[in-house]
Amino acid sequence: MPRARTVLLLLCLCAAGASADEAELKIVIEGHRFVPPEIRVPAAKRLKLVVENHDATPEEFESYALNREKIVIPGGRSIIYVGPLDPGRYEFFGDFNPATARGWLVAVP
Repeated sequence: MPRARTVLLLLCLCAAGASADEAELKIVIEGHRFVPPEIRVPAAKRLKLVVENHDATPEEFESYALNREKIVIPGGRSIIYVGPLDPGRYEFFGDFNPATARGWLVAVP
């Protein structure tokens, strides 16, 4: 029993250390647009994107550059992990409204 507690404690400590190394960012879908449309992020750091959909219709967060694709239901939220990223500009878009739902992560050193 004490060994199981030790293992559990180590797992919790490892998880806490991992989350301290990642940045958390919030993106909102509103009016079939991503708000904000451009976000500057630290390069070489793991990112946790929290995408909230304030629209009455679903949207899909998609990015060829980030190799990510996730549906966000109306009134819902999705978490998408990316990175660490090299410095550069990474496009993402809403697959259901690609003409208006566009955005970029800009990784800076």
